[in-house]
Amino acid sequence: MRDIVLELLSSYGYAGMFALILIENLFPPIPSEVILTFGGFMTTYTRMNIAGAVLAATAGSVLGALILYELGRHIPVQKFYAFLGGAWGKRLGVEVEDVKDADGWLERTGRSAVFFCRFVPIIRSLISIPAGIVCLTFRCCQELLPFLLLTTAGSLIWNTVLIGAGAVAGASWERILVLLKTYSRFAVMGAGILGFAVACVYFRKR
Repeated sequence: MRDIVLELLSSYGYAGMFALILIENLFPPIPSEVILTFGGFMTTYTRMNIAGAVLAATAGSVLGALILYELGRHIPVQKFYAFLGGAWGKRLGVEVEDVKDADGWLERTGRSAVFFCRFVPIIRSLISIPAGIVCLTFRCCQELLPFLLLTTAGSLIWNTVLIGAGAVAGASWERILVLLKTYSRFAVMGAGILGFAVACVYFRKR
């Protein structure tokens, strides 16, 4: 998988960046960290520049999130869970529990979850699905604009940091992946602790 990602980026530049980040949002197991940091490294020896790479990656992120948002709006929740629990869910590398975790985050923290979850591995993509479900539940599309703005802002920050780091590291860009693995562990732990704390406050107020 990694070799394919690097080959596509090397061959297609901005278009490859856009397509790979779009696919990564739909299939979270694809490593966005590799795509972004290597893309940053490419800005040091190709015609690609950081601004163009960030824009391409952010456009792919937002489009991918919008597709998942629309899935959340139009596919019945139980049928969607049944789909993920079957063979196709395993092939896509997405588990029902991951979506339920994202759903719990959105329920506890509201719109802000759409922004902050863009920095949490796996959940950063899947948060779009419960956001779409919420829109369907309230039978309106007033949530679409805030969703797009928060998703764009979160994606822009995430992409800028990783692409910038890849550009600074240069040929040593792979070292960043080691740091990102550590970050991912702490991010998931922190998300769980924060979610628990928010839930405690919520039930105490109730």
